[in-house]
Amino acid sequence: RPNMAVVCSGINVERYQNRSAFAWLREEYNRGVALGGLCTGAHILAAAGLLSNKRCAIHWENLPGFSEAFPKANVFADLFEIDQNIYTCAGGTAALDMMLKLIGDDFDDNLVNRVCEQVLTDRVRSPTDRQRLPLRARLGVQNSKVLTIIELMEANLSEPLSLIEIADHVDLSRRQIERLFRTEMGRSPARYYLEIRLDRARHLLIQSSMPVVEVAVACGFVSASHFSKCYRELYARSPQQERVDRKQLLAA
Repeated sequence: RPNMAVVCSGINVERYQNRSAFAWLREEYNRGVALGGLCTGAHILAAAGLLSNKRCAIHWENLPGFSEAFPKANVFADLFEIDQNIYTCAGGTAALDMMLKLIGDDFDDNLVNRVCEQVLTDRVRSPTDRQRLPLRARLGVQNSKVLTIIELMEANLSEPLSLIEIADHVDLSRRQIERLFRTEMGRSPARYYLEIRLDRARHLLIQSSMPVVEVAVACGFVSASHFSKCYRELYARSPQQERVDRKQLLAA
């Protein structure tokens, strides 16, 4: 009997519905076998009913849909999470970081360092290191006020803040924020906020089976009709067509 079983998963994981596999995972877990999930493997473990009230990690791109599908799982945008006998990581090089953590737990730092030299990595990242590039690098923006505002926006997508509330947070006037965004982002703060909410909506449409109206609410829209209008203006197709196109792509 293995000491650990690891689920490796990638794209379109939300379509995977293998009851036999889910039952096998539950059986092995109940027998004391440690379970791991790489990249979107956490989705498989959650679908098997193994992540309720458990800390877990998943690739940042899949996090919105996962959070909506499995609200009882304590999911984090970390590189990896270890909760008792459950090991999950965000995929990519995070699998290496989790492996090095396991080696360090079972052996010593000397062996970890030797493995690092073999796999050409110069440091062991901590579980809570960020998955994505910092906003400064990702957006090519240097202005600290703009970066703080964008962080506020990204943290408040389901209940968007008003520009007055944002201004109070960063101690700027509305007019100053408008000027900063025009200069740094090439668009108004309202437009930028709308675009990141629609980007979140697109991920939910692709990664979940949530009704369009629930996607709209989860992304801070007051009505499905307003959401559909904004979505069509940005992506040149309706939310419903987004899903149809996705299904056709998967079937091809």
